[in-house]
Amino acid sequence: MSGVGHWVDGADFTGTSTRTAPVTDPATGQVTGSVSMASAADVRTAAAAAAAAFPGWRDTSITRRTAIVFRFRELLNARKSELARLITGEHGKVFSDALGEVSRGQEVVEFACGIPHLLEGGFTQNVSGGVDAYSVRAPLGPVAIISPFNFPAMVPMWFFPIAIATGNTVVLKPSEKDPSAAVWMARLWAEAGLPPGVFNVVQGDKEAVDALLTDPDIKAVSFVGSTPIAQYVYATGTAAGKRVQALGGAKNHAVVLPDADLDLAADALVSAGYGSAGERCMAISVAVAVGDIADDLITRIADRTRALRIGDGHSESDMGPLVTGEHRDKVAGAVDTAESEGAKVVIDGRRVVGTADADIDVSQGFWLGPTLLDNVTPEMAAYREEIFGPVLAVVRVDTYEQALELINANPYGNGTAIFTNDGGAARRFQYEVEVGMVGINVPIPVPMAYYSFGGWKNSLFGDTHAHGVHGVHFFTRTKAVTSRWLDPSHGGVNLGFPQND
Repeated sequence: MSGVGHWVDGADFTGTSTRTAPVTDPATGQVTGSVSMASAADVRTAAAAAAAAFPGWRDTSITRRTAIVFRFRELLNARKSELARLITGEHGKVFSDALGEVSRGQEVVEFACGIPHLLEGGFTQNVSGGVDAYSVRAPLGPVAIISPFNFPAMVPMWFFPIAIATGNTVVLKPSEKDPSAAVWMARLWAEAGLPPGVFNVVQGDKEAVDALLTDPDIKAVSFVGSTPIAQYVYATGTAAGKRVQALGGAKNHAVVLPDADLDLAADALVSAGYGSAGERCMAISVAVAVGDIADDLITRIADRTRALRIGDGHSESDMGPLVTGEHRDKVAGAVDTAESEGAKVVIDGRRVVGTADADIDVSQGFWLGPTLLDNVTPEMAAYREEIFGPVLAVVRVDTYEQALELINANPYGNGTAIFTNDGGAARRFQYEVEVGMVGINVPIPVPMAYYSFGGWKNSLFGDTHAHGVHGVHFFTRTKAVTSRWLDPSHGGVNLGFPQND
């Protein structure tokens, strides 16, 4: 079995802690390795390395910084299948989904390659007699990223390309459930020419998180995870004087109006509900059927769900296992509760009977098939709680207004979608709904990298979203300069072509 460690100051780092955690293959349930668990002292070492590297990286020209980011992009593009296979082996998602995750993360890397344009300041000449004023964007210093298990490559890439391109240094704390992707990306940064200490990785659990949240060298924290932990991270980090963006949980609704193309809606709901075994913060977990279409819609969803191939992520399957046995049991328990509270179990994933590969024994892994619930009401736990598994609940309402009220009353506001052929209804919905990311006939409205990702209400704590212009603003601070030059000076004649370096 292999051991996954830390990466500090441009090299593998063993650390002082002797604690480890098992790394498992979710498809078999077998332990395939171990991961080191950092002590507070190990985190201090990583933060100190990032702090020591910061002045040199801050002073590196923007041209040079973006050249390294571009080199990282080229290396990632050439070897992303290798990274996707690592993710499949530790997370369990199917290979095509893992490859898609890497590609979506790469979009933010590509966005960061254009960072010089977004670091332009403003300039006003002669604001007073002989006085000019201008503004610049300056990096913060060492920043921390705490990422979840469900996207071990994409979520860190929401943050670190922009943090690095704008002149900051980084300490990444990935999930201990799938730790290898972080170290793989650290080695790729080194190959791309990133100086030691600019990108560091510490593995660990709450001890490492708490150390990052309170370390005096860490200036900002980016977090993605459940809402209770996001609240904790935000409260603890800001109390320690840090800038914090903490993205939390979700309960994403898709409204299907009576005029919608039901085949399109059914395809989208199956894809958005069961992709990555529902372990996505943007997964659709509630389908809101408006009017008399519910029976027809459920039939179409059920037909498509029964055709899904469940199996090892390395095989030709549509959906893999859940990440751990504990999480599998939690999701199955949520289905048990829904059934006891009166929901109808149309498709029961607690009894997985077939796979895409006859050689896979689903009894040995963390398997739970796609589950479809009907007659779910807002009072039920299956509606109120974030299940984070392949469970799609159908709620029936009579009108658009009832559907809108349902969504706006929900404590989460991450993502939502509407399926309709009525442009007026769609325009009204995107205006009235109290959710941060909206899809119109698009089930998972994750914005492109040049926009910003983030929800409303209990789905986000902090003032800025991830990547895009928000990301640039989060990882920089504005400095205003007022200057007066009494005696002009000249640098002499130089006929050489001006160069940027």
